[in-house]
Amino acid sequence: MTTTPLYQIGTFAAGNRLLDPDQRSVQSGQDRTNAITSGHRACRGCGEALAARVVLDAASRAAGGRMVTVNATGCLEVFSTPYPESAWQVPWLHSLFGNAAAVASGVSAALRATGRDDIRVVAQAGDGGTVDIGLGCVSGMFERNDDVLFVCYDNQGYMNTGVQRSGATPPAASTATTRPVGTSVGNAFGTGKSLPLIAMAHEIPYVATATVADLHDLEAKVTKAMSMHGARYLHVLVPCPLGWGSASSETIRIARLATRCGLFPVFEAEHGSVTHVTPIRQPVPVTDYLEPQSRFAHLFSGAGRPDVVAALQDRADRNIARYGLLTEETP
Repeated sequence: MTTTPLYQIGTFAAGNRLLDPDQRSVQSGQDRTNAITSGHRACRGCGEALAARVVLDAASRAAGGRMVTVNATGCLEVFSTPYPESAWQVPWLHSLFGNAAAVASGVSAALRATGRDDIRVVAQAGDGGTVDIGLGCVSGMFERNDDVLFVCYDNQGYMNTGVQRSGATPPAASTATTRPVGTSVGNAFGTGKSLPLIAMAHEIPYVATATVADLHDLEAKVTKAMSMHGARYLHVLVPCPLGWGSASSETIRIARLATRCGLFPVFEAEHGSVTHVTPIRQPVPVTDYLEPQSRFAHLFSGAGRPDVVAALQDRADRNIARYGLLTEETP
């Protein structure tokens, strides 16, 4: 009997054993922090639960275990800390919905005042607590250049309170407050805001986007952010099967399609300038991303809305052009 060597290096199991120890993913090691452990109440296929574990495990390793995290009210807080229980295995503070950045800034200042510069601070919030309710506190943290890594887990809506629209909800998406009734196409075009671009406008040391479809990339960006000081911002796309109307087994695939169609560009920026982008090597039309999600079903039922789909494709194409996401190697 002969065996075939396994040379794949993109997995978290056998592939990692072919890499040097310092190149292996945090999740492949038995000594990882397990920042959020089993027993939480996240929905099956929750992208946010996966991202939070990967982010905090990577941040904890980069900080040598000396880390405090501040968590805004939202899905992540609710499913991980149903009173009197907690799934967190790291020092963790719960803030209000909109003030996680301010609380984290206070924690950082208090540690500095007591001479504990060795302890790092990570703040976490969903898109509601970042893009909408917490925008003022986040902007203040950026302006002061407080020594905090702020992570937004973007599931594009207020999922914990009934799937209402947020400032990160994409155009044409159906939510509890943007139903495609009558002439409405769902969430209106021209609304919302891009927090990565707003963060870049503050010219803070580091801004990056990432998804749960590439955990190596996510870990690397957390590690890089933790190697810096000052205000840093990480915006992570985390599909929500409940709010997006997608199969729980499709979370990773849908996150990957979001980047491959151009609707969610993946890049890094330092002091206001883009320094690196993740190119699209296998581009797909936006329909590949939209069709598996029932929040966009109205665009394809009956006569459909090809005009709206075309507008979304134009939005993706503009992202591709803005960030230079296609290379000469792209087919």
